[in-house]
Amino acid sequence: MTPGKILLLAAFCLSGAAALSSGVAEQNAGLVRAAREQIGVTLSYDPAYTRLKYPGGDVAPETGVCTDVVIRAFRGVGLDLQVLVHEDMKSHFKKYPQLWKLPRPDPNIDHRRVPNLMTYFERQGKRLPPSRDPAAYRAGDVVAWKLPGGLLHIGIVSDGIVPGTQRPRVIHNIGSGAREEDVLFAYEIIGHYRWLP
Repeated sequence: MTPGKILLLAAFCLSGAAALSSGVAEQNAGLVRAAREQIGVTLSYDPAYTRLKYPGGDVAPETGVCTDVVIRAFRGVGLDLQVLVHEDMKSHFKKYPQLWKLPRPDPNIDHRRVPNLMTYFERQGKRLPPSRDPAAYRAGDVVAWKLPGGLLHIGIVSDGIVPGTQRPRVIHNIGSGAREEDVLFAYEIIGHYRWLP
């Protein structure tokens, strides 16, 4: 291969890497944007079981639970976790937590349960080690916590930084609707996921 062709190939690889990096940054920014758009819209928290259409099913946008923040954010970048989780559970039901003693997957609720989202993300190779270092978290990451009392919670890491720190805020719904708050290290982190590297 001539030096000219080598330089051309190197330039092509670099431009491809830059395009990939730009695409990753845009999708992560899209996740944050779609999560933030829920603030002021989703004003309450309602864990009631609801029959949903499939695909694209959702409860009323004014309400929801913590998982709905994540589900709606992913839909904002073209990924329907209702379908992705349901299809994976249909093929690998026993790999998912059997906490609800259901005989089969339920597309109305499975994707709205924190342990199922955690399992799905891990099965897709998206798990990162939990950390107390703010630098380990990137805008668009998904974080899961164990709350005092044992309940599980999940949210989206924001691109907003808490003033005077390096700590990113989190967009979540812990009971009063979608909010962007300084809660990353407020609870025990049990899961950290990044959809794109």
